[in-house]
Amino acid sequence: MPRGTDRITLRAWAKVNLCLEVLGERPDGYHAIRSVVVPVSLSDTVTVRKARTGIETEVNVRGVPGDELARGFASCDNLATQAAAALQRAAGRRGGARIRIDKRIPIGGGLGGGSADAAAVLRGLNAVWNLNLPARTLMEIGAGVGCDVPALVCGGAVLMEGIGERIIPLRLPRGPARRKPWWVVIVNPGFSISTDDIYARHSSTLTSERSAINNMSLAVAEWDIGLAARNLFNDLQAMVFRKYPLIELVAEGLKKSGAVGVLVSGSGSSVFGLARSRREAKGIARRARERLSGPFWTRVAQILPDGVTAAHGPLEARV
Repeated sequence: MPRGTDRITLRAWAKVNLCLEVLGERPDGYHAIRSVVVPVSLSDTVTVRKARTGIETEVNVRGVPGDELARGFASCDNLATQAAAALQRAAGRRGGARIRIDKRIPIGGGLGGGSADAAAVLRGLNAVWNLNLPARTLMEIGAGVGCDVPALVCGGAVLMEGIGERIIPLRLPRGPARRKPWWVVIVNPGFSISTDDIYARHSSTLTSERSAINNMSLAVAEWDIGLAARNLFNDLQAMVFRKYPLIELVAEGLKKSGAVGVLVSGSGSSVFGLARSRREAKGIARRARERLSGPFWTRVAQILPDGVTAAHGPLEARV
């Protein structure tokens, strides 16, 4: 990343959880989890620049599900502002920052948009402020901001454990095994879900398929989309469906439209379906829109398993 500049613009990639196990509530009130997380080619644009004092964040939202939440946030409530302040404290930095976020990731949609913005801010200010901190340090700082931040600072396919502070990059195949990228069709019902509410409602008595994490890690290592589709798992999905029946209808619509596998991402509200090609994904998205016949937000995106931050050709498509 370039250094010695007063301003930098980055892409903040969204994520999906291919597997999410909730292991129980800890004494501190947080829930311990294990999750296979991958970034996808849907992104916000984050610009950071030096300022003499203070940290302020401006968010530009238009036509993004949950945009009413962003308009209601004060600058200090934004995870990007909190990430900048945490980095400032950790580095003993006196100068300030101005942050602009152009939102394209649904807010409160289980796609890690706020965490992605925070991760981009940490990486951007590390360069703009000439801190030269290693990624591991940025991940440790990010863990105090949000559970998804360390994984998104790291980038690529990772196994996330604890409350998100333990990150293990997943081994990826090379050569011919990686010639065919995985694609996802993301559908958002147009409203946000409170992560805290879903976790509070989650019952530890619900059955959790503990083998799913190992199988999903193997699917990524072998780049086997069929194995991945068979092991998509989210401990929170049953609760999301129970409280929001419309989201279950979205998932059923994606399945009937030909998705290889379908899952709620994180605590919702977004649902994604796996596809073997961009053409297949666009067809699934088109059929899902026809089948669901509602004002749903739909995007086709590519999974970025090795943390690619730039790619040739169209990665994200409006359908």
